[in-house]
Parts: sequence; C-alpha cells; structure tokens
Amino acid sequence: MIGTTGLQGLRVECIVGIYPHERQIRQSVVMDIALDYDFAAAAASDAIAEAVDYDVVAGGITELVQDRAFQLIETMAEEVAEMLLGRLPQVRRIQLEVRKPDAVPAATSAFVRVERARS
Repeated sequence: MIGTTGLQGLRVECIVGIYPHERQIRQSVVMDIALDYDFAAAAASDAIAEAVDYDVVAGGITELVQDRAFQLIETMAEEVAEMLLGRLPQVRRIQLEVRKPDAVPAATSAFVRVERARS
C-alpha cells in the first residue's frame, strides 16, 4: 500500500543567501516535504518502528540546513533530498519545496521544488 507522509510548512531558521547581510543574520526557510513509501506494515502494526518518523525527518532537515549555511536554496533542496533518501531506505520518492519568504520584497517568497526517486 503505497502512501505519502510528510510535513507542510516546516520552518527552519538558518543562514542562507549570497549577500553579505544574509550571511550575518538567520532567516526563515519554509519546506513542504512529501515522502512516498509502502506503509502497509506500519498501518497493520500501528508501530512507529514500521513508519517514517516525521520527527526524525524534521530533526535531520533542521540539523543539515542550520549546520551547512547554504548560499542557494537550490543546493539546499538537493542536499536535503539526498540526505532523506540516504537515511530513509523505505522511501521511494521525495517531493520537496523550499521557500525563502524574505528573498524578494514584492513576492510572498522565492522557491525551488525538486522531486527525486530511487532508481
């Protein structure tokens, strides 16, 4: 039973950007993460050990993004997707959108979207 789990609106305060002022002060990025996997075992057992633990997902993303201090959200999205595929062997496909709300004053946010799947 293939299904999707994930997080909407995961907010992480981090250093991100190319301009000198962006390298000095943390700012928010907001992520939506969708993870496709076969969760029949989790549904049958009702056990977190059989499921993707979204607390673990959120913690891993937060740690990576805060430690790495990316310049581009494109690089951030690629590395987050790679990290999740590496840590979550049961996940078949990841859809990830990274938004940077304060990037352009006249826009709600700048964003990138990636989709990655196991081969």
